Amino acid sequence: MYIHKIIYTLLMMVIACVAMTSCSEDDGVVEEFPDWQVRNETYFDNLTDSVQKLISSGRTDWKRILKWSKTEGDYISNSDYIIVHVLESAPQNETASPLYTDSVAVHYKVWALPSTSYPNGIVFDSSYNEPFDNDVAVAARFLVGGGMIDGFTTALQYMRRGDVWEVYMPYQLGYGATGSSSIPGYSTLIYKMILQDFWSKE
Repeated sequence: MYIHKIIYTLLMMVIACVAMTSCSEDDGVVEEFPDWQVRNETYFDNLTDSVQKLISSGRTDWKRILKWSKTEGDYISNSDYIIVHVLESAPQNETASPLYTDSVAVHYKVWALPSTSYPNGIVFDSSYNEPFDNDVAVAARFLVGGGMIDGFTTALQYMRRGDVWEVYMPYQLGYGATGSSSIPGYSTLIYKMILQDFWSKE
């Protein structure tokens, strides 16, 4: 419950900042993503601090995972990690994880921090309709190393079949400072990911 209160508090702070800064002083035009870089960096740094304390206290449902292409000997900052909240763990007999060269079947949903018009964060993409129904939803299929963003590629290589994760990715492991066609630059991404299956290339 403690971490949920922290996340709620952080999100409320983001919403408050949006409310105070969403209107331009010059022309009254409403900005959808005001002070976006600062708010996203502050949110992720604060979340990192909170999760590190939880991990140190023995909590196992939260993880920090280093970017797949980094090693502990490299220069490392908070933005080289994804943060994982384990919502459901895979069955105990599922011990393997996908390799970089494997393909996966995964359900996912991705959204951003709250913005002016989206107090719960705008959903950029989803492979399923809410509420999730495993009997109806069709998993998306990807090559793990097939050009996905680093945060997504990193998470997949630590998941097991049946894992349900909520993954927080700093913009450096997402779409960077430039963003994409629908995602603004500097966006912290929040993914819900459900690994259904994976397989090796024959």
